[in-house]
Amino acid sequence: MAAGRAFRQPLGGSLQIKKSGESAGMALITLRRNLCHLSDFRIHGALAALKNHPVNHVHKIAEERLSPWFCPLPSEPVRVRFHHACGQKFHSENGNDLLHPAGEPVLPPAHDWDRPELNPSRVDEQTFYERLNHLTSSEEVLSFVSTLQALPDTLAAGALQRICDMERKDGDQKLPKEILKNSVFQALCVQLEQESSSLPDTVLVTALQALTLLHADPQSSLLLNLVAECQRRLQRGGLEVHSLCILGESLIKLQGPGCATLELIICQLQGEKLEEFTPEDIVTLYRILQACTVKVDQHQAFLNRINTFSLSVVYSLSPTLMSQMLSALVVLDQTQALPLFIKLGKSVVKHIPHFTNEELREVLEAFIYFGHNDRFFTKALEQHVASACLTLGPDVVSKVMEYCSRKRILSKPILDAVAETFICQSEKFSPHQISELIEPFGKLNYLPPNASTLFRKLENMLLTHFHYFPPKTLLKILHSCSLIECHPVNFMAKIFSPHFLQKLQGEELYLDRLSLAQLTQLFLTSVLECPFYKGQKLLSKYQVRSFLTPCCSLETPVDFQLFRSVKIGLIDLLGARLYFASKVLTPYCYTIDVEIKLDEEGLVLPSAVHEDVHKRVALCIDDPKRFSLNSKHLLGKEAIKQRHLRLLGYQVVQIPYYEIEVLKSRGELVEYLQRKLFPQSMGVCW
Repeated sequence: MAAGRAFRQPLGGSLQIKKSGESAGMALITLRRNLCHLSDFRIHGALAALKNHPVNHVHKIAEERLSPWFCPLPSEPVRVRFHHACGQKFHSENGNDLLHPAGEPVLPPAHDWDRPELNPSRVDEQTFYERLNHLTSSEEVLSFVSTLQALPDTLAAGALQRICDMERKDGDQKLPKEILKNSVFQALCVQLEQESSSLPDTVLVTALQALTLLHADPQSSLLLNLVAECQRRLQRGGLEVHSLCILGESLIKLQGPGCATLELIICQLQGEKLEEFTPEDIVTLYRILQACTVKVDQHQAFLNRINTFSLSVVYSLSPTLMSQMLSALVVLDQTQALPLFIKLGKSVVKHIPHFTNEELREVLEAFIYFGHNDRFFTKALEQHVASACLTLGPDVVSKVMEYCSRKRILSKPILDAVAETFICQSEKFSPHQISELIEPFGKLNYLPPNASTLFRKLENMLLTHFHYFPPKTLLKILHSCSLIECHPVNFMAKIFSPHFLQKLQGEELYLDRLSLAQLTQLFLTSVLECPFYKGQKLLSKYQVRSFLTPCCSLETPVDFQLFRSVKIGLIDLLGARLYFASKVLTPYCYTIDVEIKLDEEGLVLPSAVHEDVHKRVALCIDDPKRFSLNSKHLLGKEAIKQRHLRLLGYQVVQIPYYEIEVLKSRGELVEYLQRKLFPQSMGVCW
């Protein structure tokens, strides 16, 4: 159960923690009564045990019995306040309050419980859980429990689970020693161990779950007893779906996904009707199967059933459950469950403001994995990031940028907010996160309003921590900057140096193709756009011949259908196919979609002619993949290509898809091409 969420009431029988007298009982009497059944306390009656063993001896026995359950802790004296049967308070000889361990802050008394209508001795389950949900720390939970005269086992397990929730708010961590030393907590644990065989199923598995999440020692007698009892009941059959789900997830944490008992649990769950599963159980089942990814093929038929059934529960899921289901679909590689993902994708839109950082990261990961985008999701994400970006974690911010980059989403509200976040909190980002944050600006060809401040901040960070950045990460960042004309002149000499290139290659025999292409384009940028740069040059052996390659291209291949339409129009306009060439590789690594040669008088030359060429016209036939999604904004790699071709002397003519699509006839296409190629001529000469 997610920390901080509303507490769920487990069902079950009665686990008693009794106290003497009618007043708010003291925890140590409870502890002594639990311990009177142990070997050191096997005498007639709990009162005799209390009379014959001093307080310090009771704690010594408790610590000896309880310390193996959790991580070893240094001992320190524990002081406990006693409440007499008649309500009198007993104090230590020095007059100090004995309720709390030494050095532990004293909690204010729960005055509300002093009122007769809220007396804990008369509280019912509903009131108990209402009060429990309003407590904000483990100490408050234990203090509250210590005021109760009799605690049914259902409520005892609930209290233990609430402690688990409180301690896991800040992430998975072990229990503080103050909780381990608390006599009420010790009493709960002793009672669970002694009465495991009589606990109802739900209480048993809930207690096991809570102790597992609190990092109890799997080899402790408490955990071994609870696990053994669960296994006995599993073998007998009859455990309900909810109990099976909790048990399965607990065993994964205790024994790993390879434990034999887990297969029996999955087998029994397969035999149950999915209609009997609650939405929480369905998501727990996903998490169990997610832990067994090595056997996903074996469970695929079962997963297909779950995927289909889950369509009916999507709108019943909380934000936490929704993110967990999406995460499981990614880990289990359920690409065939696209209908389920699409329905989840529509449902998450209204929950975006309510996701935690980790949950939002998992949602974005799923959208990236399934290659899906939704304009309503993007709009909601824009609103959330713009309003809360400074409170989002670096991993979430970088994942938001990765989502925009992968889907070519030019969202100015998101990019502007992220730029401001980096300027204010750059020290929080790791080198990899900085790369994921900066690269989309280059890919999407966008400069935020505060671009000068943003890239000055980036430059200072790179200069200060240059050696902390992995070579490939650094190269990606600098290359992205060059796409949007933020040229990294101060770093060019370093990245072209043999020392950096050797580090970039690492232990591989050769540098990868993408890194070589990025280095070559940066070098070309230094020559064409930074003529004042006189530093280290890139050696020719590190330069590629073409930016257009199948696996890692710095150019987008021309779309065949769009090229075919333009080719037909050009033949009609120029009179023959020989007057233009297609897919021409230039000496400068770029591939031109269509090249037309003109002589000094502006006459069109055959493409095979190489003499008397006065001007070269480069047609860029731009399909939607060369633009940001649903926009007319060129991507960074296309913008730098056209920029460099102009600097190299080409007359660049852009033929975008959205201008071709509105043409209704072949004649209109010819007239369009004539206006684009020869805007100052009424006719064409060749």
